[in-house]
Amino acid sequence: MSEKLKIGITCGDLNGIGPETIIRVLEDLRMQDHANIFIYANNKALMFYRKKLNAQHFNFHTTDTIDKSNLKMINCIQCWEDTITIMPGTATPQLGKYAFRSLERASVDLAQGKLHAIITAPINKQTIHSEYFPFKGHTEYFAERFHAEPLMLLVHHDLRVATVTTHIPVGDVAKNMSAELIQKKIEILYNTLQSDFGIIRPRIAVLGLNPHAGDDGLIGHEEKTIIIPAIFIYKNQKKLVYGPFPADGFFAKQSYTKFDAILAMYHDQGLIPFKTIAQQNGVNYTAGLPVIRTSPDHGTAYDIAGKGIAKLDSMRNAIFTAIDIYRQRKYHKEIHAHPLKREQVVIGGEDEIVTE
Repeated sequence: MSEKLKIGITCGDLNGIGPETIIRVLEDLRMQDHANIFIYANNKALMFYRKKLNAQHFNFHTTDTIDKSNLKMINCIQCWEDTITIMPGTATPQLGKYAFRSLERASVDLAQGKLHAIITAPINKQTIHSEYFPFKGHTEYFAERFHAEPLMLLVHHDLRVATVTTHIPVGDVAKNMSAELIQKKIEILYNTLQSDFGIIRPRIAVLGLNPHAGDDGLIGHEEKTIIIPAIFIYKNQKKLVYGPFPADGFFAKQSYTKFDAILAMYHDQGLIPFKTIAQQNGVNYTAGLPVIRTSPDHGTAYDIAGKGIAKLDSMRNAIFTAIDIYRQRKYHKEIHAHPLKREQVVIGGEDEIVTE
C-alpha cells in the first residue's frame, strides 16, 4: 500500500472561497483514503462555514499542534484563539493577518518535515501585505522562506505553462529579462519535468516576448538579443528546447499539445491561454523548491464567496497533484540514488560503454 501522506492546507482569506472549497472537497470522505489532512485555521472559522454550507459530513479534530493530531480524522491546527468576524465577499485587513498566521504555521511544519506537502488557499494580496508579508504573492514568499529560485508552473493534465517573470508590471517585463534568467528558468523547468513529472526527455517550447516573436527584429529586439541566445545553448546539450514561438499562433494552432511544457515570458502571456484551456481545473505549482506547494489556479472570488457555488475541481486537483508530485519525486530520488558506474573499454578495436 502506498504511503499515506500528511498534507497541510492553509485557510487563505476567510472571506473568499478558500474555506468553502476546502470543506466541500473534504466533505467527500473518500479524500481521507488518500492522505491525512491538516487544515491550518481556527475551529470557529471552520464551524462557521460548516453551518453556512450545511456540510453535515465535514467533521474534524482540533489540536494546537500537528504532533497531537488524530490521524483517523481531518485535523484543524488551531492557529489563533481570537474571535474574528467573517463576512464572505468582503476584503478586510483583519483577515489578512489570520491568512498569514495560517500560512506561517503550515510553512514551519513543512520545513520541519512534519508535512509532505501543503496546498495554499487563495489570499488577498492587499489585505495580507504587511511588514511580515512584504511579498507580491505565495511564489515569492516560498522562494524567500526556502532560499530557492522558484518557477511558477501551471498544470492541467499534460498542459504545463511556466513563466520567466511572475508578479511584475507589464512595463517592467523587458527590463527584467536576460538570457541568464531565461536559462535558469529553463533549467528549473527541465529538472522538474524529470523529477516531479517523470518525463525522461522533456520537450520544452519557449514563447517570444513581442508580437510575431519580434518578426525578425521588426517588432522588438528581445528575441534576437536575449531569447534566441538563451535557447541556443541547449542545442549543444542536445536538450529538446525550441522557440521562440509567437504566443498567439502557438495556442491557436494547439501547438502546445506537442510539448511537455511551455515557458512564457510574463504572467498574462502564459496564464490567460492556460486558464482558458483548463477551465478552472488547473493547479499552480511552485517548482524549484526543496518542498512541495500547490494551490488552486483561482483567486478569492469574492463575488461568489459563501454562496455554495464555487467550483471544487481546482482545489481537489491541487491536493492530488501535490500527492502525485511527492511520490514521483521520491521515486526519482530512489532510482538515481546509486547509479551504475560507467566505464569506457576497448572491445574488438572499438570503444564501448559498459556498466558495472
